[in-house]
Amino acid sequence: MKRRLLTEVAVTTAVVLVAIRLWLSLLGSGIDALGGLPAIVIPVLFMWVPVWVMRAQGDDPDAFPLAVPSSDEREVWARSLKAFALTAAVITPPFVAIYAWWYGDLFPWLSSELCHVWRAVCPISRQVRHLSPHWVFPTEPLRLIAYHLLFVAPGEELFYRGYVQSRLDQVWAPRWKIAGATLGPGWLVTCAVFALGHSVVAFQWWHFAIFFPALIFGWLRARTGHVVAGALFHAWCNILVAFLDVAWGLQTPGLHG
Repeated sequence: MKRRLLTEVAVTTAVVLVAIRLWLSLLGSGIDALGGLPAIVIPVLFMWVPVWVMRAQGDDPDAFPLAVPSSDEREVWARSLKAFALTAAVITPPFVAIYAWWYGDLFPWLSSELCHVWRAVCPISRQVRHLSPHWVFPTEPLRLIAYHLLFVAPGEELFYRGYVQSRLDQVWAPRWKIAGATLGPGWLVTCAVFALGHSVVAFQWWHFAIFFPALIFGWLRARTGHVVAGALFHAWCNILVAFLDVAWGLQTPGLHG
């Protein structure tokens, strides 16, 4: 039983990620969340492939949080909104402080030191040497918010936390009590798969760091019993980083995927 579940999760994850990578290659210009229907294939893959796989296995997808709750499920929404708001209030101030310290001091110093021993880093070193906030904001903030809130976060959370983490919890029973949530090895494995999945779709050297916010997404899934709070916090993290990246001159003010 456990081997079957592990095989199912591994194959399903690989198929979804490779399909998304190939689809983005066909699109040729990355994700344009609101600019064309072809990109809708990506959240459809995230949301529906697990449902199809579970039905093929004879399992009931409705036993898992694989859908956005309806407007009538007020308790789920209230619990999720409260968990999201508290988490965002606690995490945001230290995150912004760490971001400013990293790009204002540590990263410029580190890249400058590495430049002496690894010439490939020198262009990056020159680029980040004088980073400071200019308080420029994205040119289309509402579109940016809608992009992450409606397009990116729900699909990824329904797949990784609604399907992968839930399935892995069937393999390794959660037994760790952490701040009101019961978690297990499946939580950590899901975080690793989540970080790796980003690199499979489009590699960036910093993708390893995605593991850490994923810990909070997975904790919210276990704490609330659903993926709504995690999806809201996931979107909040993406939006916050997009605003900070533009403010610090790391990205242009246009829409960011």
